[in-house]
Amino acid sequence: MYAVSRLGAVAAAAIMVAGSAAAQETVVWWDFLSGGDGVRMKQLIEQFNAEHEGQIAIDATTLEWGTPFYSKVQTSAAVGEAPDLMTYHASRIPLAVQQGILQEITAADWEAMGLSQSDYDAATWDAVTVDGKQYAVPFDTHPIVLYYNKDILGQAGLLTEDGLPKGMESGEAFTATLQALKDAGVQFPMGSVTADGNFMFRTIYSLMGQQDGELMTDGEFLAGDNGEKLQNALAVLAGWTEDGLQSTYTDYPATVALFTSGEAAMMINGVWEVPTMADLQAAGNLFEWGAVELPVIFDHPSTYADSHAFAIPANQGVEMTPEKRAAVEEVIGWMARNSLAWASAGHIPAYNPVTASDEYKAMEPNATYSPLTANMIFDPKTPLAGVAGPIFDVMSTYFVPTLNGEMDPAEAVEAIRDELNDM
Repeated sequence: MYAVSRLGAVAAAAIMVAGSAAAQETVVWWDFLSGGDGVRMKQLIEQFNAEHEGQIAIDATTLEWGTPFYSKVQTSAAVGEAPDLMTYHASRIPLAVQQGILQEITAADWEAMGLSQSDYDAATWDAVTVDGKQYAVPFDTHPIVLYYNKDILGQAGLLTEDGLPKGMESGEAFTATLQALKDAGVQFPMGSVTADGNFMFRTIYSLMGQQDGELMTDGEFLAGDNGEKLQNALAVLAGWTEDGLQSTYTDYPATVALFTSGEAAMMINGVWEVPTMADLQAAGNLFEWGAVELPVIFDHPSTYADSHAFAIPANQGVEMTPEKRAAVEEVIGWMARNSLAWASAGHIPAYNPVTASDEYKAMEPNATYSPLTANMIFDPKTPLAGVAGPIFDVMSTYFVPTLNGEMDPAEAVEAIRDELNDM
């Protein structure tokens, strides 16, 4: 009787193990994606779940972008309640590593995902690397670009034969294009987010990069002649404001509204606004438009970029099972290989086999601005940098009055240098 009972118990246990092996794994997912790119991400998640039905299911939640998202991740990881997988900005990774809230993406993980360093541009790979270890998998790069109204520029004779804005080769030439638009009666030649220094950091840092400027050198902010290069960048943008070539004290929504209404002929904004333009045009509510790399105002092309990446939280006191990790790896690898759909959100897929495909090269305006990845620069690698980080906050305080003609660029640079180095 005992033998029979024991055999029955063994058989039952074997059935349970087999059932567990075939059980569906749920990957708890957090992101901060809303608007047009959030819609595209939800579509990707739905597609993944349909293709992996009965095997893996993504349980996704979208949280508020910026500080609220990162604060929640930090507090949740500390008590073992963070998700299995989350989106993360590459610029925030040095701080997250210091906080101990990210797991390393190991060589075994890369192999399981079917991905490798050779699949990514060097700058994008480096952006998720700290002390020789990777802490996230890049999903895209999302730089800022120059949006332009082809109808307005065409009527003013300011388009090249290729349909691109004239004057992209130098600061003098581009300023002349803005002035020509003003002379043609355009109310706002350039729509700029001049009421939000956090956003303008992207443009100003790009113009510093065009001078080979560095925000931080060997732990010191604005060392050597880098303060002068920041001053040069601020002076150009302040000059546009003074001459009535760009909008003043304009917040983000108002800037987009100025451009989409046709009141502003051009706009510097992130590639994440491509869905806004594409959806409006598809509905018959927008002019002919394009998006290109930023003009070369100084010495050579350079554009600020960040990267949306996938990261695995280090949940304190909770060890991820091998089955769960395999499911997470499958999600990340699948997303990389299917990131052509993500490109419709305007972002440049980080996975090079996608951007090298004929399908991607046929996408516009993505294919037009994608070459800027050879010229992109990321935030300084410091825990003080990154989206909604202390560097953004300090510089924002001085960018807004300077760009709107209420503070001298040299005075702003001196104050910024002092405050950053005090940190």
